[in-house]
Amino acid sequence: MFTPARRRAQRIAATAIETPSSPLRAPSCCGRSFATTSPCQSKIGSAPLSVPPNVTFKITHPPARVRNSRAQPMSTVHIKGPLGELSMPIHAYVKIDQGSSLAGPTLSVQDSSDAKQRAMWGTTRAYLQNHILGVSEGHSAILSFVGVGYRASVEDTATTVEPEYPGQKYVNLKVGYSHPIELGLPKGVTASTPQPTRLLLEGPEKEVVMQFAARIKLWRRPEPYKGKGIFVNGETIRLKNKRTK
Repeated sequence: MFTPARRRAQRIAATAIETPSSPLRAPSCCGRSFATTSPCQSKIGSAPLSVPPNVTFKITHPPARVRNSRAQPMSTVHIKGPLGELSMPIHAYVKIDQGSSLAGPTLSVQDSSDAKQRAMWGTTRAYLQNHILGVSEGHSAILSFVGVGYRASVEDTATTVEPEYPGQKYVNLKVGYSHPIELGLPKGVTASTPQPTRLLLEGPEKEVVMQFAARIKLWRRPEPYKGKGIFVNGETIRLKNKRTK
C-alpha cells in the first residue's frame, strides 16, 4: 500500500508529463542552432582573377560528351607568360566568364548550395591565381640551414642518383649525416645558394616548389631543444627547456 503523500506525488508527476507546456517534455526545436546570425561565406571564389598584360589566359572546351559515358568532360585552362606555360583542368560545374565589362575572368558554379561545388569554387580560383603569378613573376622558397656544418650546394652531377631528364641539376645537402644527400631538382625548378647556409628555390608552379622544399626539410626537421634543422621561409620554432635527470 502506498502512503497518501506518495500517491499524491505520483499523480502530480503523471499530469506534468501529459501537459504540453510541461518543462519535462523535450523541446520540439532540438535541431535549431544556438547562433542567430547567418554564416559568413568566403568570397574568394567570386573575386575576379588578376591577369597581367604579358600573360595570356585561354580556355579550351572539351569535345562533345560521349554517349553512355558517366564521366563529365573537363575544360582546360592554358596560362602562358614570360616564365613558362601552365595548364589546369577545370570541373564541368565551374564556369569562367571572360566578359569585357568585368575586371578579369570570374568564376561561378552551377549550384552554390552544393558543398563540393562551393569548396572547389574557391580552390579552383586560388590555383588559377597561383598559376598566373607563377608564369609572370614566379614562386620562391628560401631554406635556412641552422646547425654546425649544415650547408647546401648546387651541383651539375651526382653520384648516388640517376638523372630524370637531360641537364638536370642536383642539390647537395650536408646536414650531419656520414654521407652527403643528393636530390635532383624537379623540372622547371631552379636552385641557387646566395650563402652556404641559404638555399633559394624558384619556379613557376608553386605546388612543385613547396613540395620540393618540404622534401628537403624531411632530412633534418627543426628540433625544439637546440633549434637546429632546416627552416622554410622564415619558419620559427619555440625552444623547450633542456631535459634534466
